Amino acid sequence: MSEPVFLRACRGQSVEHVPVWFMRQAGRSLPEYRALRGTGSILEAIADPALAAEITLQPVRRYGVDAAILFSDIVVPYHAIGFGVDVVPGRGPVIERPFATRADLARLRELSDADVIHVSETVRLVVAELARNDVPLIGFAGAPFTVASYLVEGAPTRVFGVVKSMMHADPALFDALMERLVHISIGFLRRQVAAGARAVQLFDSWAGALTRDEYQRFALEPTRRVLAGVADLGVPTILFGVGTGELLDLMASSGPDVMGIDWHVDLDAGRRRVGRPVQGNLDPARCLGGPAGAVEAAREVLARAGHEAGHIFNLGHGVLPQTDPASLEAVVRVVHDEGLAGVS
Repeated sequence: MSEPVFLRACRGQSVEHVPVWFMRQAGRSLPEYRALRGTGSILEAIADPALAAEITLQPVRRYGVDAAILFSDIVVPYHAIGFGVDVVPGRGPVIERPFATRADLARLRELSDADVIHVSETVRLVVAELARNDVPLIGFAGAPFTVASYLVEGAPTRVFGVVKSMMHADPALFDALMERLVHISIGFLRRQVAAGARAVQLFDSWAGALTRDEYQRFALEPTRRVLAGVADLGVPTILFGVGTGELLDLMASSGPDVMGIDWHVDLDAGRRRVGRPVQGNLDPARCLGGPAGAVEAAREVLARAGHEAGHIFNLGHGVLPQTDPASLEAVVRVVHDEGLAGVS
């Protein structure tokens, strides 16, 4: 039996139709999600395997996407080891005591099976359900730089002044921090694959805040080590960042099987820069004007994707909360019906 189209596209192989899934496809844009979740902490929801599994499955049922992505968050392992992380609605990850000195390294201990047993159980529940239609589950983790930016800054930022000050003023401390984050990311990804995830994505959402020199000095090698740390598992790896057009060649050199391309770079240009299968890259805002506008925008991406194998259709970032699900349903239909990349 051949592999699902998503996995074959990740490997640059021929497919029956172009596969599609959406970052943040599970969540606030879905009325069934809002009805199920109500109010409460996202970390509490993630800690409930039955609830997290159902949330993961909701978009697969509604949209007919070709892959599920685990309902989780990149800060989950750091919450699990007691670093003092919360996810504040409307704001994002907030750190009770940000990382600031060498003494804080002791707060970043190795991840254990017990720390994330709820995540492993969620994966097992989802995989058992997805097996009925042979839909793969994508696990994920935060890339070291993006996680470091949260831990050092203490909250989301557009400036990255605190973390960049540490990088340049005390590079040895920053390197030691990244070393800890590499091990935690590898451990988190490996546990998801052990429980049944069939691909993994590494989110380096804020790598675009770095210059090329900064990325090469501080982020490239830790990212490469995370990807190398799961290479023996035989599952496709995806690397994604926002605002990373000028870094795409460097990011690709870290060794992912697939490069996620955000909407700031035309897909064909991005593909030339990375020389491997690509994922993306519809601007999420183009889905806010209704199904007709979303389909028009999707066709623009499909035109740039061309015929060459190795394209997974996605957004250039996550689904926006105010997105009408009907728009994403229409995008899935047009991608499946009209996408040509690798279709034989």
